[in-house]
Amino acid sequence: MDVNSKVQKDISFDDFRKEVLNDYRIAVTSRECSLLGRREVLTGKAKFGIFGDGKEVPQLAMAKAFRNGDFRSGYYRDQTFMMAIGALEPRHFFAGLYAHTDLEADPMSAGRQMGGHFLTHSLNEDGSWKDLTAQPNSSSDISPTAGQMPRLLGLAQASKIYREVPGIQTEGFSINGNEVAWGTIGNASTSEGLFFETFNAAGVLQVPMVISIWDDEYGISVPAKYQTTKENISEILKGFQRDEDTDGYEIIVVNGWDYPALVEAYETASKIARKEHVPVLLHVVELTQPQGHSTSGSHERYKSEERLQWEKEYDCNLKMREWMVTNGLATPEELIELEKQIKKEVREAKKEAWASFLAPIKKHKEEVLYLLEALGAKSSNKAFINKLRNDLIAVDDPSKRDVLFSARKALRYVVNENSPEKEALLNWIDAFYKKTQPQYSSHLYNETGTGATTIAEVVPQYDSESPEVDGRIVLRDNFDKLFDTYPQALIFGEDSGHIGDVNQGLEGLQEKYGPLRVADTGIREATILGQGIGLAMRGLRPIAEIQYLDYVLYALQIMSDDLATLLYRTRGTQKAPVIVRTRGHRLEGIWHSGSQMGALIHLLRGMYILVPRNMTKAAGFYNTLMESDEPALIIECLNGYRLKEKLPVNLNDLRTPIGVVETVKEGKDITLVSYGSTLRIVQKVATELQEVGIDAEVIDCQSLLPFDLNHDVVKSIRKTNRLLVIDEDMPGGASAYLLQEIIENQGAYKYLDSAPQTLSARPHRPAYGTDGDYFSKPNEGDIFEKVYTIMHEADPVKYPSLY
Repeated sequence: MDVNSKVQKDISFDDFRKEVLNDYRIAVTSRECSLLGRREVLTGKAKFGIFGDGKEVPQLAMAKAFRNGDFRSGYYRDQTFMMAIGALEPRHFFAGLYAHTDLEADPMSAGRQMGGHFLTHSLNEDGSWKDLTAQPNSSSDISPTAGQMPRLLGLAQASKIYREVPGIQTEGFSINGNEVAWGTIGNASTSEGLFFETFNAAGVLQVPMVISIWDDEYGISVPAKYQTTKENISEILKGFQRDEDTDGYEIIVVNGWDYPALVEAYETASKIARKEHVPVLLHVVELTQPQGHSTSGSHERYKSEERLQWEKEYDCNLKMREWMVTNGLATPEELIELEKQIKKEVREAKKEAWASFLAPIKKHKEEVLYLLEALGAKSSNKAFINKLRNDLIAVDDPSKRDVLFSARKALRYVVNENSPEKEALLNWIDAFYKKTQPQYSSHLYNETGTGATTIAEVVPQYDSESPEVDGRIVLRDNFDKLFDTYPQALIFGEDSGHIGDVNQGLEGLQEKYGPLRVADTGIREATILGQGIGLAMRGLRPIAEIQYLDYVLYALQIMSDDLATLLYRTRGTQKAPVIVRTRGHRLEGIWHSGSQMGALIHLLRGMYILVPRNMTKAAGFYNTLMESDEPALIIECLNGYRLKEKLPVNLNDLRTPIGVVETVKEGKDITLVSYGSTLRIVQKVATELQEVGIDAEVIDCQSLLPFDLNHDVVKSIRKTNRLLVIDEDMPGGASAYLLQEIIENQGAYKYLDSAPQTLSARPHRPAYGTDGDYFSKPNEGDIFEKVYTIMHEADPVKYPSLY
């Protein structure tokens, strides 16, 4: 080896030496954090550890090619990279292991994620964007293997959009699209479909993406021969290599222990991606994993003696050290002294992080001990309270749980007593909950006052010349105005571009706004969603179109694990205001039934789920969301595109409120709650019920997450004293969720004279054909008879039995 590396071409030897020594300092610091981190888990101070040992040197090289404005989308072994870009200090590393809930102590997630999950802050405290071009950026990691890949595609595509689409505000987000998106993934995780889907899509789109594969030849205990054809991911991806005639990837293979070769490889990859907007694959081979996969097991159990010996000899830090000594960059004595100093610094950082973590808890412990002493002195159950107090005293390193458990349990012993001391303990518990619970539960949705639920309704307006048009025309004309108003808005999906989506809701808009703003994609739902996340994280306003609601299942893992959790897991420091557009309900057949609402409601907490009954309502939702900055799923009614609606004259101003129900028919006998296409059937049945003397009130949910923030449904039930929830989801799905919201959260049980009931679909997917729909989902007869039966039970004389 020699020092003829590109790094040192424009700097003196002394400067080069200083730079290399600094890199080595970071590598050794990172390794020491891994070693001590494992001990902290094994001693019980931390719950779990997964570290980046063995991957230090290639991450140093990646960091040297990384520029301000660039984005990383990686996984839980990238601690060295984060240290190298100045975003992670040892004290932060250990605070993350201890789950410190102070964002200053653990800026990665304030204790919400396991250690090893990294990010940088994209937002100011008020939720506004920082200048992303003035800082290195890392999107927030997730644990699901390869789950970081779809987002990477969007982060890279944003540079293409900023470079090639005129009229977009780029300040703070991009400098001529020169930013590169850097992805990292373990070799075993390349077996996941998300990796292949993303890899193919990036090759098609030709975006500035560099994917690093850290290859240590194992996936936990499973060797490469069971993971990858030919045991070599870059070998089987050679067909993606670009040539003179066709686009594709640049593919580079480099040894993970070869510092100068790594630096050169990453500089080359950076130049290609940054200048040419060509994706690059960097296959980093011959890496090691000195401590095994994680703290949950030992790699000695599954690696041979020969492999373990090879890993010792080819440890990347050791090889870098040998190279430095051989090339006269440092003497062994200098490095020994440096390593001793680093070990001491890391130990001190660990102690500081642990003390900082414990200090506020110990303070709370002392407060409770004082309160318990006072409580016991005045209580007839003094012996029990004193034992509780002594048990708490014995806990040297208490958790918040320990402290609060003792305080709450003490109340059992004074349940029949009243004293100032009891009142003081109650007040402490209440104050502690109010302060502490948000540390674990805040930022599921926007909390800055600019959230979508704060945007007031603007109702549609019509004049004497407002025509009746197909519902799709309402959507199309609204999208037209929306794209004109928001230059940063773009939409993409299967058939969304050239033909204007399968129902022509985007008809003619690609021709007007261009193929990058109104774009066709391949059949690849997960990465359509991933495009949306990455684009939104870089300041654009994407609408990611999934052709049918059933196909959302292909993207559901990414929606649930990445998009829906982003604001929460980053404690409000990152956001991705993606609008996911799809269509569903009442189409016939198993694979186009589109009513998996119960699953979506539970898996997508952190997103809004909006179910407009017609296209005017849908248009209003798009406008509301574009004015806000939160992610949402909008489900348009499949059978509504050709139904006639009046064309509002105020499409640009139209706003449908989020979390607000609408009473579409007033009544006094029973409250009927529904949404989407089924609501139209309910409205028709309500008219028929009037013929038999039943006056039903019909309420449209409009949004399921959140549902009825104003509690208007319970106001209706106070009047009608009866409730039926109707939808076409499976039994126990959305209807059960709505029933809980109304009965339990709104307290409607107090006003009911009849048992609340639900009417949902049969517990199977709907069969094909008109009869298949009729016998699978609630129909007019089902709804009529269900309501009539409820009224018959209440007044059998007035409503004699139908059967």
